[in-house]
Amino acid sequence: MSEERPATDSSEEQGRATDSDAWATACAEDLAAEKARRRAEHGPQPGSAAEELKRLVDTVADKLSGLSSPLVGGLAGPAAQQVVRQAVQQAKAAVEPVIERNPDVFDHLAAAGGELLAAYRSAVQAQERRWSARPGDLADEWRDERRDGGEGGGPGERIDLD
Repeated sequence: MSEERPATDSSEEQGRATDSDAWATACAEDLAAEKARRRAEHGPQPGSAAEELKRLVDTVADKLSGLSSPLVGGLAGPAAQQVVRQAVQQAKAAVEPVIERNPDVFDHLAAAGGELLAAYRSAVQAQERRWSARPGDLADEWRDERRDGGEGGGPGERIDLD
């Protein structure tokens, strides 16, 4: 017995390929339509942390460059603005290559910041529960945790040395 495959109809294979392409095309169109609907409803999605940092740097640079200094006299005003523009351009030149070379670092830093915020929020909520609890509630809770069920009625904790 030879292990030959039965001949298949190439038009049948082509039909399956077309069907799978049609399915993929329809899914892509539905996804694009859903993204467009959400963008229209909620505005554009934020980019990666690196893109957002770059946008922030650009916005701050534009704002600083456009400031006119009321504290500096009329003669020194243009010179002061030129110094500010030069400092902003130097800062952008230093920051942008770092952002472009290490975009993943900023995503990790953003995630770590979220984790730190969650830990801080948890600690603050626990402390607020302690502050807002009635004095008797905390004393009873503390006694229940420390009680070992041993003999003696003293205020100290019994330590078993065996």
